[in-house]
Parts: sequence; structure tokens; C-alpha cells
Amino acid sequence: MTDESVVTTVVGERAFLECPRWRGDRLWVSDLYAHEVLSIGADADVRVEATMGDQPSGLGWLPDGRLLIVSMVDGRVLVREDANDPAALSVHADVSHLATGKLNDMTVDENGHAFISTFGFEFRSHSYVESAVLIHVAPDGSARIAADDLLFPNGSVILGEAGDAVRTFVIAESMGNRLTAFDLDRSGRLANRRVWAAFGPEVPRTSVRDAMAAAQVAPDGICLGEDRTIWVADALNQRVIRVAEGGVILDERRFGTGVFACAVGGVRGDVLYGCAAPSSSEHQRRGTREASLLATAI
Repeated sequence: MTDESVVTTVVGERAFLECPRWRGDRLWVSDLYAHEVLSIGADADVRVEATMGDQPSGLGWLPDGRLLIVSMVDGRVLVREDANDPAALSVHADVSHLATGKLNDMTVDENGHAFISTFGFEFRSHSYVESAVLIHVAPDGSARIAADDLLFPNGSVILGEAGDAVRTFVIAESMGNRLTAFDLDRSGRLANRRVWAAFGPEVPRTSVRDAMAAAQVAPDGICLGEDRTIWVADALNQRVIRVAEGGVILDERRFGTGVFACAVGGVRGDVLYGCAAPSSSEHQRRGTREASLLATAI
């Protein structure tokens, strides 16, 4: 079902926003090419939460409340040591020896287990689609490969309650036309890999251009929806869709521009946020200020 709800601009004139998270009555988001992590309040006040030399991407929090930030290019996960000092960052984990290409998005559970996706290859329209790994970082900063042979793994979510012995970890494969699931235990181990939602047949890996031309959905950032559903930012079709296990699309919000990540938030949990830009191309976006955070009611 397509919904024509009004889309509003919360914040504009940003470089490229990614990995939104709702926490503490604020929307947290990375601005890759401005090298900043921001939080945005209900009245659209913008606070700079962290500044760094590298590109920030995935965000999460340790059990003690410290902010974790993916440092995309140098292959590290940083931790903010002082909430009052945006530059007070130290290294939580160096995963550069495990990474396949740049680091990407991240999900952190309530115990501090972090899962970081990786590109797998240099993202260009003519690039061959090479497989990538998902990296697990334990609360103590030790790291290992949690899963491999993923096609541009991107956003991820955890389905289930915090006390469950086994939950479901779901990750978007942007070049795979699908969401992939694993069983997740309390130690951060993944098992029982399976397709959670397929949007069509396998797509060619001959190039990014060929894969995108054949795909029905390019699942990018994702977030939890109600009743064990998942909101998926569809990087191909300027929309965010709500998907049930198996791939049925239950709901759709169109944003009228490219949308590459999403989050559910608002003080009542009834707002769908989209990180929007004319494109996701780094060479097109790096020197611009055309990205925005958009919102619509759900």
C-alpha cells in the first residue's frame, strides 16, 4: 500500500546523512562528508555530538552509554569518551585487518556486541560486485568475522526481546536484492543463515550497474517496524517500504528524492525519518550541501 502522507524537511543543506538512530528523544545521524555526528531535537535544533577526520558511518551505544562510531575509511570503531567534548574519541576496535573495503553501517545490541558491515569493493557503477564480510566486535573490543559472502551488506536490525536466548539478526544485502537473517545468541554468535525477504531473483554480479538494472529493490539502511516487520530504504526507487518476512511489502512511503537510510522515532514513535540526497555517489556528493533529513507520519 502506498501512502501519500506529507513529507517534511527536518534539516537541510547537509553533505550526506547516514545511519539514523532515535535515542534520548533525539535523532542521531552521521554526516559523512562533513565528518560530524549530529543529534537533532524535536524542534529541529542541531547539536554536533562528534567531530572526526575520517568519515563517520554506523552509530551505536555501549551499555554504559558511551557512543560508538564507525570510522569508515581507516577501518576502526571509535568511542566517544566525553559527551561534552565532540573531539574526545578513542579507538574501541581496529578491524582494518578484517575489513573487505570500507566499513559501512553498524548495529550494537544492549550488551555492547557490535556488528559492522563492509563494502567488499570500491563502489563504482562499473565495479564487479565482490562479496564482503560482516564483522563482530565484542564489548571488550576484540573482533572477528561473523559472516562472509554477503553482497554489499548494509543496514541491520535485531528482532526479538532483549532477554531471549536466541534472536534474529537481519541484514540488508544492497547488491543482493534481499534481506538475510541469522540466529543470534547472547554471545554474539550468528548461525542458521537464511533469506528473510527476497525481492526477486538473483541479480548479476558483473557490475554495480548491471545489478541495479536487474534488482527490484536496493535495500540500504533499515530499521524495525511494528509486529516483527522491517522498514527498508530502497535506494533505487525513492521510497521506504515496510516488509514482512518472506518479502511481502505491507506499506510504502515515497519521498520524492533518493533515500538511503531510515529510522522510526519521534517522542511517540510515530515518525519515519529518511536520509535523503539526489544520489549516493561519493564524487557527486562530497562537495555539495544538498542532503537532508526528511520525515513523515506513520
